Parts: sequence; structure tokens; C-alpha cells
Amino acid sequence: MTELSGGPSLPQERRVVTAIPGPKSQELLARKNAAVAGGVGSVLPVFTVRAGGGVIEDVDGNSLIDFGSGIAVTSVGSSAEAVVRRASAQLADFTHTCFMVTPYEGYVEVCEELARLTPGDHAKKSALFNSGAEAVENAVKIARSYTKRQAVVVFDHGYHGRTNLTMALTAKNMPYKHGFGPFAPEVYRVPLAYPYRWLTGPENCAEEAAAQAIDMISKQIGAENVAAIIIEPVLGEGGFIEPAKGFLPRIAEFAQANGIVFVADEIQSGFCRTGQWFACEDEGIVPDLITTAKGIAGGLPLAAVTGRAEIMDAAHSGGLGGTYGGNPVACAAALGAIETMRELDLNAKAKRIEEVMKGRLAAMQEKYDVIGDLRGRGAMIAIELVKSGTKDPSPEATSAVAKACHSAGLLVLTCGTYGNVLRFLPPLVIGEDLLNEGLDVLEGAFAEL
Repeated sequence: MTELSGGPSLPQERRVVTAIPGPKSQELLARKNAAVAGGVGSVLPVFTVRAGGGVIEDVDGNSLIDFGSGIAVTSVGSSAEAVVRRASAQLADFTHTCFMVTPYEGYVEVCEELARLTPGDHAKKSALFNSGAEAVENAVKIARSYTKRQAVVVFDHGYHGRTNLTMALTAKNMPYKHGFGPFAPEVYRVPLAYPYRWLTGPENCAEEAAAQAIDMISKQIGAENVAAIIIEPVLGEGGFIEPAKGFLPRIAEFAQANGIVFVADEIQSGFCRTGQWFACEDEGIVPDLITTAKGIAGGLPLAAVTGRAEIMDAAHSGGLGGTYGGNPVACAAALGAIETMRELDLNAKAKRIEEVMKGRLAAMQEKYDVIGDLRGRGAMIAIELVKSGTKDPSPEATSAVAKACHSAGLLVLTCGTYGNVLRFLPPLVIGEDLLNEGLDVLEGAFAEL
């Protein structure tokens, strides 16, 4: 077996031996600034040498607790044994042929797994790509080909990628869209059921938001012109918003009644992240198409569109694909990640992470009124920070807490349309002691505010 220097063999401990970032990271940061385009930023410029389980080790010997998972990518941990084993074997056989030139079994195996794992017992097919944005773009292509319509409906606070079309689908301007237009046409945005910020209260949110969205689609666009409705079942970059219960089923029913392809963007929420294989299962949603990436392949670049066979087959032969799409090494890694998820029952582990985190975070919310809302499922948890006594967003407090966590050896990420959400995405294999230690660091950061 391959000798691992990171992954499971890495000591699972927080260790801060220098300022963060340390001197070696600072040297590398200077090199980065000289050689890498300024538009490519870093949340925390510590340069990684090893990672595994729930920690990241940097060039200065610091070991940070990881509450980010590379933005929900390394759910099975970095260098998970099955991922390394399968990808290494594939590397030794061949790295590339291009599936569109001479195909290989790994691609087919991943598509078979996706047909088994995704919601619904209908006939399904998949196409593989490189990134989440690419998957979303191809879902739009497929839906347009199938329906012979052009309009695409998305939602407030949604995030779908950084390509031209997916920037148009994405709600947030800065940093994703600012200065990069014009954007793709025939994209329409409608209200989202955001319980914490719904003006008439969370109890009215689902019904009122669905009614508004459906009315806007019907009156302003015309349901008969809509190819696809695209939504994240739990919104990611927009702030880990869980749409109010009942909202998603209403939108899905409307889509079905009007011949609109319902697309669940599960790029961040999929593959055990929320305690189910896919977040849309929580309300029994069976999407027509589902887009996946991030957690699918243990850190290697892979994405997919999976859906009803008759919809997936609407595109003409040669209309879908890409030089690297479904790369054989990435496919092998995906099979290793899925093997790990099954063997370790990572859905159960995600639910346990939720139990621990929500218990600790609820206690913090009682103590610190800057925490306005606590939400999320599984290991996709967030707190929204506000100014004391109000619901006014506090991006300043969010930034200060994140900075304090980073200095103390805990990697956390921020998000949200208003920049005021701390999101927590620990690897699903993180140890409970380490998880609690990370929460201790977080509580210390709030105490310093």
C-alpha cells in the first residue's frame, strides 16, 4: 500500500508554534504575490504541507483544526486511504485518454454509482465534468435541449459558479460578479424562503415566498418559457440558508406541472454533508437533474450532472463532454470516496457532528447576542452575526471572530450575502475531541469581541 505522510497518519492535534501565518508561509506568500494573479485570493495564507483527518499542517509546523474541508471537498479527509489507493493504482495504469476518444470503465462505474445514490428510482444517466460551475452550465444546456425553452430561474442568495453563465445565475455581486459583465441573458431571479429574514416571520415564510416566486415566474417570464428552475436545497455561499419547510416541494410541484426541469444544485450540500446522501432528500424532493462536485472525489477535480434518462439523452451526441471531464484518476478517487462514505457511515457521522455543534453553538447563542441565527444540517452548520439588539448584519464581528480563530489555530470560513455568516464544514471524519476543541477556540474568539 502507498505510504502516507498525511491523511490518517497525521497527528490529530492543534499545534501553534509560530504566529499564523508563520515566517515560512510569509516567504511563500511573497512568492505567491509575485507569481500568482492578484484576483486569486486566500482565506488564510498558511501554506499546507500535509493534511488529514481534521487537521492541516503548514510549512512552519503549525497544525490547524480544519472547519473548512477545502469548502466541503475533503469530506472523507485529505488523503483518505481508499482515495489514495484507487487513484494511485489508476495513475500507474494511465492518466488520460479522453473519454470522448477512447472510454474507460471508471467513468461508467461513477455514473452507475450516481444512479444508485441520487434520489428517485427512475432510469438515470450522468455526464461527468471538472467543476461545479461546469456541471451547472451543462445542466442548463441539457434542460434547454430537452424543453426547447430558454429562460432559467434562480433564487435570491444563490451561488452557482464563476463562469459567465453561472455568474449570471449567482446572486452576490462582490467578489463574484463585480466588473465581469455583461452576463448571459435569459436568467431570472425570484425570492427565496429565508426564515431568519422573512419580514412577516418564519412561520409565514414558506407559503409567502413560494407564492411570490411562482407569481413572478408566471407573470414576468411565463412558465411556458422556462427551461429550468435551479436551487441549492441548502444554500452555500449565500449563507447556509435552509429554505423554510414546504418551500422546495411547492417549487418542485410547480416545475413538474409546467414542464420545467427542476435542478437541485447539490455541489456543496451533497455526499453525506447534511447527514443524507443529498440534502434534497430531507423533504422527499426528487429532482429532474442534480449537479454534484466538491465532496464527490476526495479532493480531485470531478463534477457530474445526473438525471432522468430521457432528459439527459436530449442533447445530441457530441454535445456534452470536455477534454478532461471524468478524468480516470478523478473517477478512481470518486469510487474511493464513495467506498469510504459507505464503510464509515459518514451520514451518521455528519448527524453526530450536527448534534455536537448545535448543542455547543446554541449555548454560545444564549451567551452572546451577536449570534442572531443558528442553522444548518449535518456538518453544514452556520451562525449569522448581527449588531446587538437588531438583525442588522455585522460583517465586522464576523471578520473579527474568523481572524481570532485563525490566530489560535482554527480554520473557519465566512459567507453570506451580507458577509456576516460563519460557516462550519469540518471533515466528516474529524474526531469528536478535536471538534470540541475547535468549538472551544471559537467560543474564546467570541469572548474576545
